[in-house]
Amino acid sequence: MATVKHTRPFAKFEWMIAWRYIRAKRAEGGVSVMTWISLIGVTLAVFALIATLAVRSGFRAEFIDTIAGANAHISVVQPREVIAEYEEMADRIRAVEGVVSVSPLIRGQAMAAASGSDRIGLADIYGIRLEDLKASDAIVQSERTIGNIDDLPNGIALGSALASNLGLTIGDRIEITVRSGAQSPFGQAPRRNAYEVVYIFSTGRFQIDEVRAYLPFETAQLIFNRDGVADELEVRLDDLNKSEELKQPIANAAGVGMWAYSWQDRVGRFLRALTIEDNVMFIILSILVLVASMNIISGLIMLVKNKGRDVGILRTMGLTEGSILRVFFICGAGIGTLGTALGVILGCLFAIYIDQIFSLVNYVAGGGVWDPSIRGIYNVPAELHLSDVIKAMSLSLGLSWIITIFPARRAARMNPVEALRYE
Repeated sequence: MATVKHTRPFAKFEWMIAWRYIRAKRAEGGVSVMTWISLIGVTLAVFALIATLAVRSGFRAEFIDTIAGANAHISVVQPREVIAEYEEMADRIRAVEGVVSVSPLIRGQAMAAASGSDRIGLADIYGIRLEDLKASDAIVQSERTIGNIDDLPNGIALGSALASNLGLTIGDRIEITVRSGAQSPFGQAPRRNAYEVVYIFSTGRFQIDEVRAYLPFETAQLIFNRDGVADELEVRLDDLNKSEELKQPIANAAGVGMWAYSWQDRVGRFLRALTIEDNVMFIILSILVLVASMNIISGLIMLVKNKGRDVGILRTMGLTEGSILRVFFICGAGIGTLGTALGVILGCLFAIYIDQIFSLVNYVAGGGVWDPSIRGIYNVPAELHLSDVIKAMSLSLGLSWIITIFPARRAARMNPVEALRYE
């Protein structure tokens, strides 16, 4: 009695047959055109998914860095009142674990104008001590800074967009007008002071750079009539993600009647909207990957139909249903795997070289592709996370491998007698 030998799954001959079917020309009964369409479709879908996830992660990180970098992690205020004993209060807050620095602030709005010019604009004035301003990475460590921040006691620091709108640069003088002068029969008289521009900064967020200006703390106290008091305390933490956890202990340390609110309270709705948008975009692009993967089914169905005679011959030669299934599975899964790999490579390259790509697009389009006054930031951010890449790969490979099983099973269950009846 002859013994039946069983080959191991995914044997060499199965890969050889599958490779021959994939590269077969149409005249030989192959589906090379459908193979290329499926490959390109999966590649572009995975590329789009990774690129979108990287840009969305970049936007979120850029938003948090610029907002939290240029503003307090937690702000401590006394509702409708100024803070008189701010030094003692700051010492109590510094004792809270996780607090890095506490800075008293003077805040107010003013009209700003370039001396000798008719250009005017609105400015948010922050009165702050030099050592406290240096603790703000977004102000000090920006690549777009001009001047010397150590000269702040002798002048004023302006956001880059505000300075540009007023036509100011280092050494120019700016006139600040506030409504804090003496009372008169016609209301409170304005107070006007001129300061030399000593430092121009860029936080990375246009809406901040368009209005933000810093004055020395004592100077701001004088022009806003805040002698001996502060408007609020700016608290910075060792981890900005602890802001929700620490704001109540900080409020308790500040004293009775004091309120503490975090940066998440200011922008929490926007962050939640970003999260919802991220989830929706992932679902939409997942559908795109599914549609691209469907092309593999179309190609395999055509391949099975064209190779019916070959399947019948292989079955009569002794190939099992399992071998036939694996041959066609390799055809479909191979296309999906190669397309996924190419899509991952293109998506990662796009995220890494996004600045150069958009510079080229901007050059080809003649400029104006990215307007920071509308977008709020100066360039397109992208942040590549391994988790996003793995998520995109898993989705694409899972879909392309699973849907390949169905036409492969159809080929495996083909009756060899029926396949060869009319041959």
